[in-house]
Amino acid sequence: MSKPESIVLELTAMAHGGRALGRHHGQVIFVPYAIPGEVVEVEVVESSRHWAQARLVKVLEPSPHRVAPPCPYFGPEGCGGCQFQHIAYEAQVEFKRQVVVDQLARVGGLREVHVQEAIGAAEPWGYRNHAQFRITPEGRLGFLAANSHDVIPVQECLILDPLLDELWAALDIVWPQLHRVSLRCGSATGDLMVVFELERYEDFDIEVDLPVSCVLLLADGEPVVLIGNSYLTEHVAGRDYRISAGSFFQVNTAGAEALVALVREYLAPAKDETLVDLYCGVGLFGLALAGDVARVVGVEADPGAAADFRVNAQEFDHVELLEERAETALRHVEGTVDLVVLDPPRSGAGPAVIEEIVRLSPRRVVYVSCDPATLARDARHLVGSGYQLRKVQPVDLFPQTYHIESVALFARE
Repeated sequence: MSKPESIVLELTAMAHGGRALGRHHGQVIFVPYAIPGEVVEVEVVESSRHWAQARLVKVLEPSPHRVAPPCPYFGPEGCGGCQFQHIAYEAQVEFKRQVVVDQLARVGGLREVHVQEAIGAAEPWGYRNHAQFRITPEGRLGFLAANSHDVIPVQECLILDPLLDELWAALDIVWPQLHRVSLRCGSATGDLMVVFELERYEDFDIEVDLPVSCVLLLADGEPVVLIGNSYLTEHVAGRDYRISAGSFFQVNTAGAEALVALVREYLAPAKDETLVDLYCGVGLFGLALAGDVARVVGVEADPGAAADFRVNAQEFDHVELLEERAETALRHVEGTVDLVVLDPPRSGAGPAVIEEIVRLSPRRVVYVSCDPATLARDARHLVGSGYQLRKVQPVDLFPQTYHIESVALFARE
């Protein structure tokens, strides 16, 4: 086998996905664990006509933003959960803003968008209220390795909420059939939950010495309560939310507070208006704004999250739920729609959903995105249909990783 090609490269930008990039003889080369502004020696490990993937060999001229990563599992041979621990936090946030600008321009063709300075986290460590572990063949808990399906056993994780650190330390699991284990907590309430995932149900014994709910999730998503409740409670922006074992919720509670405030500011709701909350989940946005509008229509296809939404909305008589896929549900919304907030999965909303939003013609649309590429794609469709992209606010819900949330405001021209 021939030795990989080694080259010296000046890195000029951060690409979506957390890799720095440079150019060599016109070819774009992506380098993980490097920083724009650095001069590095790399080995090309994968190459095509226009781009190549390289392995960082040596940093010849380091960036002033380079720091020593505090986690012993960080790096190309370790856990793949973090990509930015080698970058000072203030620089992480700015690189993420630049990625949002780049994706809006490259994917969306939107080059004159006002992308505001990113809102960084007050605490860039110890923020995650949800972590999913894999199991090694020896039965140890771990995370997937970078660019691999191998499981790296770990003894600590510096981005976990301290409540989960304590719960993790108390776990003693011997369970050969176990597929995955998720730890969840209410950062603001102290609620704890362990979610075990199996392909099929088998008898087992479980003992706990902590006030924690234990839930078994089978392959069909049906929860089986082992101890405690099938849900935990979290408190965000003055409201309590029930969150079942399989329901999505923002992994950063403080970040969720910031998102709610931005959505309210951007929508600027009026008391006589109707708000549609697409991909509403357990109701984070629609229920937070229910007191500001005349009517809320939630849309959620996941049965577990829909059940949580109904419980969380019990105090309101002007809130309804359509338990359908977004593009189908929008066809069933009756009456005038003034406002839309959507928080789609990483894959984005897509043309069918955007077309239905445009048909309803709300005066304002606020798009909460966890992926700048799919935000840019959907923004292009909205702008092409007569909406103006007024501003985009990046919010760093995921410090030490390349992931970034953005809140975008669209209004009819």
